[in-house]
Amino acid sequence: MDAKTENDSAESMIGLLSEPRRRRILEWLQEEGSARVRELATAFHVSEATIRQDLERLENEGFITREHGGAYLNSVAPQIGTMTLHHQENMDKKRKIGALAASLVKDGETLILDAGTTTTEIAMRLTNRRNLTLITNALNIAIILGAVPTFAVHMPGGQFKSPTLSLSGDKSVEYFSNIFAGKLFLATAGVDLEAGLTYPSFADLQLKEAMIKAAAHVYLVADSTKIGRSSFTRLGSLDVIQSLITDEGIPDRVAREFERRGVEVLITS
Repeated sequence: MDAKTENDSAESMIGLLSEPRRRRILEWLQEEGSARVRELATAFHVSEATIRQDLERLENEGFITREHGGAYLNSVAPQIGTMTLHHQENMDKKRKIGALAASLVKDGETLILDAGTTTTEIAMRLTNRRNLTLITNALNIAIILGAVPTFAVHMPGGQFKSPTLSLSGDKSVEYFSNIFAGKLFLATAGVDLEAGLTYPSFADLQLKEAMIKAAAHVYLVADSTKIGRSSFTRLGSLDVIQSLITDEGIPDRVAREFERRGVEVLITS
């Protein structure tokens, strides 16, 4: 192999390796809204120079804007203005999951609703219940359910995360340490039989752990495109949930394996 061919091969390999990383970096920004170069370099185990190159590429593709020492997501301002969430794909599946999850809720219950598009679909279908007590870290969900006169809606303190319209951080974690709820409807970026529950960044892992500890029964709500998928950070194994609510796109063999491992699988029709 001559020097030119060897160089071309090396550059091609670098490109193949960097594409998945750039996708993960974009997923991180879509979860957090912004990030610092230093924290991304530490998280992805690469140099700050490499992260700057990745961010430059994402900026050229129109996803982000770079600033000194970091970058932020371009869609944040219009999204907050309309109170919409970033992830709007597979909404037909999410609406069906929301309807099935809401059907499990009875008047007078105490619930925790995680932030996310699927949990928002649940919230929209709970407005005909009575005397619910709801705890959520999602501002949009609090607004939806706070309009119902018989509901008591509670929120933690914390730092605002614009892409998920939610509150996060140490104060949120501390708040849930004093809560007990009958049901938690938990969101995820990916769920895999081996990897368990995974998310795009580190920020919410402790908060989700606190929510899980605060609930008697944990329902993971995930459309079938998230099953078998792994994101960047791991929350835990399937042991942290009791039920999975998903759509008919889940393969039968996968659903059977979830149930073999002790997870109830509820499938929309």
